[in-house]
Amino acid sequence: MNKIERVFAVLEGRRPDRPPVSFWHHFPLACASGPAAVEAHVGHVETYDLDFLKIMDDNRYPRLGLPNEVISCAADLDCLTVLQGDEDSFGRQLELIHELARRYAGRLLMVTTVFNAWSTLRLLAAPPAGKHGPPKLGGGVDPRDERLWRLLREAPQALGQALQTIAASLANFVGRCLDAGADGIFLSVRDDWLDTPENGPGNYDRLVRATDLQILGGAERAVFNLLHVCGQAVDFGRFAEYPVHAVNWADRYAGPPLAEVAGSLRPAICGGLDNLGTMASGTPEDCRRQVADAVRQVGGRPLIVAPGCTFDPETVPAANLHAIRAAVESV
Repeated sequence: MNKIERVFAVLEGRRPDRPPVSFWHHFPLACASGPAAVEAHVGHVETYDLDFLKIMDDNRYPRLGLPNEVISCAADLDCLTVLQGDEDSFGRQLELIHELARRYAGRLLMVTTVFNAWSTLRLLAAPPAGKHGPPKLGGGVDPRDERLWRLLREAPQALGQALQTIAASLANFVGRCLDAGADGIFLSVRDDWLDTPENGPGNYDRLVRATDLQILGGAERAVFNLLHVCGQAVDFGRFAEYPVHAVNWADRYAGPPLAEVAGSLRPAICGGLDNLGTMASGTPEDCRRQVADAVRQVGGRPLIVAPGCTFDPETVPAANLHAIRAAVESV
């Protein structure tokens, strides 16, 4: 099988010649766009001979119209307008997709990263980050969350409208991503930033779920849409029936374990690797054992081997990545 056939076999519930594998990390900000971004992605996928490419999006959402480029109060929410999907940083991401598609169309499936409406609003609640890395679990309340929780209490209608505006913009954007050559999107969702003890239950389903589905609607014609459940899901089941081809989550350190959902999860499973633990602090043999364990957990069900989220290239040895790639040849 070639790389595309291998991934499609898993998506269709058929056993491939071996499990497809991929993993990803944030590149330096100098590699967010332009030729440097293209070469960073190409170098990564070629070095490890990956079966599909997750295109990173460190260009993020355009901050057009926002005073000081940050949402700090309810009035700022009203400054958001529906975007056509090719403005500013959107355009830079589209150029990256187009250039990568010129190299890999027909040879390798590519999913481009899209952060959902709540995650985007959270990004807009602070100045642009200087560096992106793996998510953090625990460690206290982030100031961005405190700001959005306050807006949830004080201006719930404006907050809801802002989420709808962002979702409409992202739906336009993902359509343009497909036109540029992406085979689908990697939609990142996270409910533990919203359904908290401070806010109470039910907010995600009330405010965000419909916007997730709106974004996915923009990518409905795609052949490989991958849902990434980031963080530690408050209710993993709420994502299990999203209209996607595969689901990726931190099965090792956040759960649920692969074995727990392998018999019931409808979309294909993409996971099995601990990006925060084994990949960073384990040995190559530990990584090989983890690949074998992931395959064992899903029984006879086909699996895409991947980490639960981004890994940190400063802490994960290249030897561990090569071991993961080699391990899928023999499981």
